[in-house]
Amino acid sequence: MPRISDAKEKLTDAALGLIWTSGYGATSVDDICAKANVKKGSFYHFFKSKADLEVAALEAHWQRNKQRWNDLFSPTVPPLQRLEDYFNYVVQRQIQLHQEYGAVLGCPLCSVGSEICTQETGIREKAQEILERYVKYFESAIRDADAQGLIVAPDAKTKARMLFAYVQGTLTQARISNNLDSLRELPAGGLALLGVRQTAAATT
Repeated sequence: MPRISDAKEKLTDAALGLIWTSGYGATSVDDICAKANVKKGSFYHFFKSKADLEVAALEAHWQRNKQRWNDLFSPTVPPLQRLEDYFNYVVQRQIQLHQEYGAVLGCPLCSVGSEICTQETGIREKAQEILERYVKYFESAIRDADAQGLIVAPDAKTKARMLFAYVQGTLTQARISNNLDSLRELPAGGLALLGVRQTAAATT
């Protein structure tokens, strides 16, 4: 068994991976413990339930990825370039996951959130909380782009929600169809939704 000091991290990693690939309902506590190589007693030392573990796993996933988002959406990067870089990152990340797992996985937050939103309030609320953090990055880039006259978006918050919904919808469709083709259109489609020609983003 791993040391107590790393058992919690192993459990959150295992939970995120198994639930993302197989689904919440199809993943048991025993499955998670086996994947993490952690005894069940240690599981209940840290978590009251599988739902509590998944909430912690989603937060841990966010914490690991927060710096990447900070880098992608750094104010030192031109605003449209931030968004284009993010779109391209999403595509490359999904290609990488497809190569690793043999399937398009989409977004872990939307996958688990949509599966159990009517059953596990804690998971739904955590997923929504983290998704709102992501939207704020979009909002900042869109507000800066509007201020620079690159796009027309006086209501940056609404435009950010629309754009984020487009990204998540595309990811979900790709997961359902298990096909990467629609994702490859994400960069051009996202910029088009903002009213930007792709060549314009490259010059900002």
